[in-house]
Amino acid sequence: MEKVNRSRDKQKGKKDTTAEVFSHSQITRLYSRFTSLDKGENGTLSREDFQRIPELAINPLGDRIINAFFPEGEDQVNFRGFMRTLAHFRPIEDNEKSKDQNGPEPLNSRSNKLHFAFRLYDLDKDDKISRDELLQVLEKVDVEQKMSIRFLH
Repeated sequence: MEKVNRSRDKQKGKKDTTAEVFSHSQITRLYSRFTSLDKGENGTLSREDFQRIPELAINPLGDRIINAFFPEGEDQVNFRGFMRTLAHFRPIEDNEKSKDQNGPEPLNSRSNKLHFAFRLYDLDKDDKISRDELLQVLEKVDVEQKMSIRFLH
């Protein structure tokens, strides 16, 4: 899959900026987390590996976040793909953005974050968020809120 991602980026004329979003120590920590999640010890993660993460299991958008790690038709993600998806969750750093005006936009830029978030809601990938797609999320959030309120009493 790594070769597929590289060739796709080269075809678009884009440089992969994933490593530029994270510091060396952050990449080291991410790799440690990646290997701890890799229960099959094969250098890739499956959807099941992600579903074992408690924070994703209770998140109303957990399934959609997990799906974001997997390109269409893929059922495994390697470390590069893992980092690439996580880069969207990094805070925006204005001083980093001004580094290279001619280079590609970082994965954690405002526009890339917006596009990433949009894709979480656009389940049928038609570049539109339908009423039904939005209602699916709102219903999940409502159920989660009701459940947490019940457990508080």
